[in-house]
Amino acid sequence: MTLSTAQVAQYDADGFISPIGVFDEYEAAVLRRQLEGVEGRARGHTDREAAFLNDANWVIPFFDDLARDPAILDAVQCVIGEDILALHVDVFIKEPKSTQYISWHQDLHYWGLDSTNEVTAWLALSPATSSSGCMRFVSGSHKKEFEHKDTFAVDNMLTRGQEVAVDVDEGKTVTAELKPGQMSLHHGRLLHASGTNNSPARRIGIAIRYISPKVGLADGGARIGASLVRGQDRYGHFELVSPPRTEFEPLALRNWRRLRAIEEAIL
Repeated sequence: MTLSTAQVAQYDADGFISPIGVFDEYEAAVLRRQLEGVEGRARGHTDREAAFLNDANWVIPFFDDLARDPAILDAVQCVIGEDILALHVDVFIKEPKSTQYISWHQDLHYWGLDSTNEVTAWLALSPATSSSGCMRFVSGSHKKEFEHKDTFAVDNMLTRGQEVAVDVDEGKTVTAELKPGQMSLHHGRLLHASGTNNSPARRIGIAIRYISPKVGLADGGARIGASLVRGQDRYGHFELVSPPRTEFEPLALRNWRRLRAIEEAIL
């Protein structure tokens, strides 16, 4: 879906656009069944369970195909340009009545990149509502980088319970509710969070992080992985990961473990 001039202007001003229709209700239901099928096949295998949640597109064709979906990429291209890398594909599932949440934070504070030409597409495969713990944004906060702190809070879904080290005025936040098949786009420096799932149903979302190949690593260290999903990579800042041929292929899983270790060192 190509964004309008007004939507691009809104993204520049606010740091996000929501909602954007990508799939209809039937298509979203099919995608959900496919995702939960992969989830079931991963269950009971430590590496598979971890790969299902983080950088899933490197080892699971379903997620690689989703990261290359033309409707998603058409919108992303309007924001970061025609050459596009998928940096991460992460799954966020909150079970019914779950106490898990995500604290206020800025993604790019942790990712070790040298510029901000990045956008996250957050796709809902179940209703993402205030009750189920949908995304919330602080409009315009992408224009400034804030200090963060680690809390290691038990129910925080972030790796170290990272959160911004300033008070967020909850009265000035925007609630980004999504229907299944809709997505939001948000800037990597935008303050965002999500609450607990107080509903009787799962809240299922997929975050696809896209960057321009122009973006590099700030510390110049070991290259992390990324997938070329549109256009060309003329810079070589990242190790390009080939599309997986089958689910959880042993060679792909070994490569996933190696590249994840590099990422975790940066985080």
